[in-house]
Amino acid sequence: QVQLVESGGGLVQAGGSLRLSCTASGSIFSINALGWYFQAPGKQRELVATITGGGSTNYKDSVKGRFTISRDNAKNTVYLHMNSLKPEDTGVYSCAADPEPVFVAGIPVDFRSLGQGTQVTVSS
Repeated sequence: QVQLVESGGGLVQAGGSLRLSCTASGSIFSINALGWYFQAPGKQRELVATITGGGSTNYKDSVKGRFTISRDNAKNTVYLHMNSLKPEDTGVYSCAADPEPVFVAGIPVDFRSLGQGTQVTVSS
């Protein structure tokens, strides 16, 4: 399994922006799917953004239009650009990877490698 390390979390005011980064231990060129999970305090983890090897992206409705996932294969890094942040975006964000993910309707839905996560806190 690939090792993933996130960075970029922190405290931001509502309406602000953050960019999360996730660097893999090896090449991500052959990793077909990358994603970001979000876990709010006391709630289950949910998948909020995914990107395939071909560059297709998908977002959970709650972040659509505000978050953008991207990947830089040369840097072995996947990013989550977060704009117009809301207090309800507060929680732990973890990146995920899988070279052979399970797809449902063309969207990767499960990942076997997960990072430790980075905390994002949005103040009102």
